[in-house]
Amino acid sequence: MPAVALMGPRQVGKTTLAMEVSQTRPSVYLDLEDRIDLKKVEHIKEFHQANKGKLIILDEVQRAPEIFAPIRGIIDQQRRENNRSGQFLFLGSASIELLRQSSETLAGRIAYAELYPVDVLEWLKMNPDKDSVRQLWLRGGFPDSALSVDDSTSLEWRQDFIRTYLERDIPQLGPRIPASTLERFWVMLAHDQGGNSNASKIAANLNVSSVTIGRYTDLFVDLLLVRKLLPYIANIKKRVVKSPRLYLRDSGITHALLNIGSYNDLLGHPVVGKSWEGFLIENIATYLPPQARLYYYRTAGGAEIDLLIEFEINEIWAIEIKRGAEVSLGKGFYEACEDIKPTRKYIVYSGTDRFPLSHDIWAIPLHQLLEEIRAR
Repeated sequence: MPAVALMGPRQVGKTTLAMEVSQTRPSVYLDLEDRIDLKKVEHIKEFHQANKGKLIILDEVQRAPEIFAPIRGIIDQQRRENNRSGQFLFLGSASIELLRQSSETLAGRIAYAELYPVDVLEWLKMNPDKDSVRQLWLRGGFPDSALSVDDSTSLEWRQDFIRTYLERDIPQLGPRIPASTLERFWVMLAHDQGGNSNASKIAANLNVSSVTIGRYTDLFVDLLLVRKLLPYIANIKKRVVKSPRLYLRDSGITHALLNIGSYNDLLGHPVVGKSWEGFLIENIATYLPPQARLYYYRTAGGAEIDLLIEFEINEIWAIEIKRGAEVSLGKGFYEACEDIKPTRKYIVYSGTDRFPLSHDIWAIPLHQLLEEIRAR
């Protein structure tokens, strides 16, 4: 595609990415939060002509959505000259309006990619001690948070991020919702991390309608702050739980919203199990191919699988998540596997060894599971 948009409020490596691109090919970088750089793109056709042959990197592109229309003309002109790729690289926060405008204006001319936070495999390259993963889990995947000098500084950074996002970024992206209301909603989601969506319960606490809570949830999903994990219901004749499960996508943000500042605080908090579950799910999502889908499975009778990865119709992995070193399984997992008949079955635990259990189930550490997904 001639233009690639890398989106998301969690797009943690934008500056590094821009630097790496500039080292591999001629390019020019503009930060549209800078007044001078923003002025340069007022006449984007002239700017492109002056930098012909270079990749134009536009950071914080949501600040200038009006440039998409003229960029379409530039791309079409370059296509006629047989230059079909490498014209623009867009970097910016996920914006509903931006995605709508770019998809309408640049349809067939743009590809989207989400930049994920620092994951376990990346972290272990820098910190080979397996126990260091605790720090990544506690602080989350934003580099400025994960690499802070201590837990207190990390927590301050995340709390500042939350405040800035609520008071500045979300209003700039379109929705006009009081920051205090969104913060209360965000905190409620953190307390109920990994719970089944219950709009009426949250609506009663916020004194709004269930429909409004649905809009808030969709907003946070669109902004890549929340993952909506859907139930797996294909070809299942049993009564299954059909409401989605909601996870805040960055564990560090979850902990900051709950004022969890240390690993000991986290271990003593009721959210610890579901926080670990969400942390694993996001790490797994980082390495999935585009066509793969994530689900959970639970029946009214108690059969349950924490996570299903559907790579293809005939390839499904069943994953049970354990925070500790225990690898025992309840009958609900076995019953669920009888229903779904997954092609692979894993229990992800905190140990360091990969070994087989009964019924073709493997116990495996998270980093080894990620390597298997990547090598698939």
